[in-house]
Amino acid sequence: MPRMLDVSDEVRAEIGDEEADRLLAGENAPGSYDCTSCRTPGDSAHERTSTVLFIGDETAVLAFAHSTCLPSQVVQVTEEQLQGAVRSISGDAAPDPARVVPEQAVLGVTSGLVLIAGELHPALVVEPTAPIARPGATGLGDDFLPLLIEQGFMPLTELSEAPPVQHGWSVLLAMGQLHAVLQPSANGGQPVAWWQAHQPLQVTEGWRAAANKHQQVLMFAAPVGSIGRQPREDLLRDALDKAAAAGKLVGAALPLAGT
Repeated sequence: MPRMLDVSDEVRAEIGDEEADRLLAGENAPGSYDCTSCRTPGDSAHERTSTVLFIGDETAVLAFAHSTCLPSQVVQVTEEQLQGAVRSISGDAAPDPARVVPEQAVLGVTSGLVLIAGELHPALVVEPTAPIARPGATGLGDDFLPLLIEQGFMPLTELSEAPPVQHGWSVLLAMGQLHAVLQPSANGGQPVAWWQAHQPLQVTEGWRAAANKHQQVLMFAAPVGSIGRQPREDLLRDALDKAAAAGKLVGAALPLAGT
């Protein structure tokens, strides 16, 4: 059965025309998969799906993602990252490379309105899909929050007041859509993207109005597994409160760039 697959030119160049055509025809592509970006189930028979090729020094692994999460692309990783991170979805002793997904950390970003001290604030909640290691680290620890604290983000034990402004950082809105979170560049030049949407994210009219009113956005960050993908803002707030009480939340107010 043909699949709704996107195979970019760079992926096709790596896997060859024959393999790409077999994927598109549904011969090698799984019907269902776990998105390599957001980790939720996908179905290449019914929704647009990107082929993402992770290439190590000796090994290549083909993974799948919702097209709304990631474009089809080739991602270079170290062989150690690839070998150490792949896991078998099927549980087979010798997994099919088309059915394994590397634990390549991706920053999941959720927008929502958060009520603090009787006022609604626009917020972004950032949670990685896997532990974030410090560059050069060899252990399996999660340094996501320590790295942000070193950048000036504040540990939060409760959401009773808005966190302080993080100068030099900003949230980029353009044409009413969320494009990026910007941080200062190391050499003092133009700000660089700390996180950038693969395609602009829609935000609600209420969120955009609150952002324009405050001219800033609250950014909260938590380690993998702390918040999850909450379908409603009240559930998101509950998850934030629990993460804060557990000492797993940092935050800052980021000035608004754009409109």
